[in-house]
Amino acid sequence: MHLPTLLTQHIVRRPQRIALLQHIAEQGSITRAAKSAGISYKAAWEAIDELNNLAQTPLVERSVGGKGGGGARLSVAGERVLRLYQRLQVLQSQVLDAAEEAQDLELLGRLMLRTSARNQLHGTVASIHGHGHYDLIDLQLAGGLTLQAHITRDSTQRLELEPGTPVVALIKAGWLQLIKPEAAVAGHNRLHGKIEQIFHAHDGPSEVRISLPNGQTLCALSEAQHLETLALVEGSEALVQFAPTLVLLGTPL
Repeated sequence: MHLPTLLTQHIVRRPQRIALLQHIAEQGSITRAAKSAGISYKAAWEAIDELNNLAQTPLVERSVGGKGGGGARLSVAGERVLRLYQRLQVLQSQVLDAAEEAQDLELLGRLMLRTSARNQLHGTVASIHGHGHYDLIDLQLAGGLTLQAHITRDSTQRLELEPGTPVVALIKAGWLQLIKPEAAVAGHNRLHGKIEQIFHAHDGPSEVRISLPNGQTLCALSEAQHLETLALVEGSEALVQFAPTLVLLGTPL
C-alpha cells in the first residue's frame, strides 16, 4: 500500500500527532491513549480524524463501547504509518545535524504552514470546468465520494491543477450545514454520513463528528436547538451541505 504524498508530508511536519498512534497501539483505547499522550479525549479524536482524512484508508479502527470510549486499534495502514514514523525518529537527529544554522529550520517551518480548517479531505482532481475567470474543480475522494470546489482561474494555474493532481480540500467546520434532504440547495456539495460523536458546549455551538462511508470524517458546528429540530443524536444518519465556493484547495509543496 502506497502512502499518499500529503500524509507522508504530515508525518514529517507534525510528528506529535503520529506519536498518538503509538499510544493507541500500546493502550488499545482512545481514552487511555489520550491520557498517556497528555491530551484531551477530544483532541485525540481531532488528531485521528485529520490523519484518517489524509489517508486512503482509516489508520485507527474503533470498536463501540460504553461511556468514555470503547476499544481502538491500528489498522494495517496505521501500523505501516507507525513503522514509518519510528524510522523517521531515527533520522531526525541526522536532519538536525545537517542544518547549518537554526534559521534553516525556522525557514522550513514557515514554508510548511498549518491550517485552521478542521476538515482536510485528501483527494485527486477528476476534471476541471472553466466558467469565465473561475474554474469548477471536480474532486474524487476515497471510496468513490466526490465534491466540487469553485476557485479562480489564477488559483488553478498557480496550484498547477490538472486531472490526477493530489489535493487536500479544506472546509472550515462553521461552513458545513446539517440539513434535511428537502432543504438541499442545488449546486451545493452534499455528503451523507453518520453522527459518531457530539461534543456539547456550555456556550456556543456543539461540535458534531460525522463519519463518512469512505472512513473520512467531517466536523460541523451546530447549535443545540438546531440539532434538536433535526432530531440528530449520536448514531443518527446525517446530511451535510456546503457551497463549492467554500472549499479551499491545497497541494504538496
